[in-house]
Amino acid sequence: MRKIVLTSVVAVMICALFLGCAPGRKALAPFRAQDLGARLKSGELVQKVESFLVILDSSGSMAGSYKAMTKLDYARNVAGRVVKTIPGLKLTAGLRTFGQGASPGQDTRLAYGMRPFSVSGFEGALEGITWANGDSPLAAALDAAGRDLMSASGRIALIVISDGVEMNQKPVSSAKTLKKLYRDRICIYTVQIGKDPAGKKLLEHVAMEGGCGFFVNADKIYGPAGMADFVEKVFFGRIFDHDGDGVPDARDKCPYTPRGAKVNAVGCPPDSDGDGVLDFLDQCPGTPKGVKVNTVGCPLPTDKDGDGVTDDKDLCPGTPPAVRVDKDGCPVDTDKDGVYDYLDRCPKTPVNVRVDLQGCPLDSDGDGVFDYKDRCPGTPKSATVNRFGCWILKGVYFDTAKWRIKKESYPSLRNLVAILKNNPGMKIEIQGHTDNVGSARYNQRLSEKRAKAIMEYLVMNGIQISRLRAVGYGESKPATSNATAEGRAMNRRVELKPIY
Repeated sequence: MRKIVLTSVVAVMICALFLGCAPGRKALAPFRAQDLGARLKSGELVQKVESFLVILDSSGSMAGSYKAMTKLDYARNVAGRVVKTIPGLKLTAGLRTFGQGASPGQDTRLAYGMRPFSVSGFEGALEGITWANGDSPLAAALDAAGRDLMSASGRIALIVISDGVEMNQKPVSSAKTLKKLYRDRICIYTVQIGKDPAGKKLLEHVAMEGGCGFFVNADKIYGPAGMADFVEKVFFGRIFDHDGDGVPDARDKCPYTPRGAKVNAVGCPPDSDGDGVLDFLDQCPGTPKGVKVNTVGCPLPTDKDGDGVTDDKDLCPGTPPAVRVDKDGCPVDTDKDGVYDYLDRCPKTPVNVRVDLQGCPLDSDGDGVFDYKDRCPGTPKSATVNRFGCWILKGVYFDTAKWRIKKESYPSLRNLVAILKNNPGMKIEIQGHTDNVGSARYNQRLSEKRAKAIMEYLVMNGIQISRLRAVGYGESKPATSNATAEGRAMNRRVELKPIY
């Protein structure tokens, strides 16, 4: 099996590398079907199936050669000949494949339906199945078929077309589950591609679990006569009381009543409590009139907060009206910050950012810059900060290329003195910065002297020198790009860094 999978993968890689191709469509072999229409019209044949689903093996083992073609192509032709031989019945149909050939990255895929049957539509789906690869998860396909058939009406024919190779016994268990789920409504037919003895034994057991189907080798039904016989046995019968309830089909208004259920004159089981669920299915007989019930006749759980999630499943009962909730009945928290959307004043907070009770990011130092954006946390109250949250001295001016502080700078410096006096335990680092105009050496000296000038002003105005440290960084730490005049202006700055 590993060798088959490897061969298929290599083939696809070569195709993609040299041709830039992807699997396309592949026509089915020509076939002239025997006409069963006349026998159906005459009444000789009576339709016994209203829905059918074909499960087609597209796993890696189907890439092997058989009858001058791949097993997959042989299987596709068998399925195509089945649908060509069906004589215009009104049916619901589906086609499911399994193996990685079903679709890249998938084990099984519904390629067609469930929908009203059309030959052209079904053949088109078969033509789109062009490659075989991967393991053989028939059990997964049978389990998925159980869900596919939930919308199917009437009696069901399930047709499995496979070589039966590289499989364990799980498909037998899955077939047994299907039979329990759909009971007398479903029959399982298995068609083997090839002659593998173990594959034959497995597929025989799968068909046996259906109770009313059978196993057949594809070679026996590949021709027109064999295929007509197969279609007749699967889709038609001569039984005029399908459900065996004693009421002929011609006047049976409930023709699929389970065997043993009591029926009235028109073949329908009674509904004694009038809840819309027939007695033989009703697990809660005697339900009061007007009470809504589920599919087994039991009262539906309540939904006291009206959020669309019943109380028995609601993890957040009492949700306010009109609030969006998830599948567990809890209000939605789109940004995952722990604050429900209907309470969240900041609904687009980035992931893993700490927030307050209103869902907004924290601003611990109250400088107007959220903590997750703040490059300078711990800024004192009343300090002016830039967009990065760093304490800056605005309104401090020097003569060009000088470090003497101009008089118009004094209001800003007096405010700085007041902040420091209001925080007597705080020490600060006065950081001088320049743009990149001029030499780096010159800018370094200029930034140092300007930082010292501000420190001297603070000392003269009552701030202990032990609380101050002046540092010049020159052009080495730009706040933004120097490419524009605006950027250079932002870089010519004095920042204040609290030291704790």
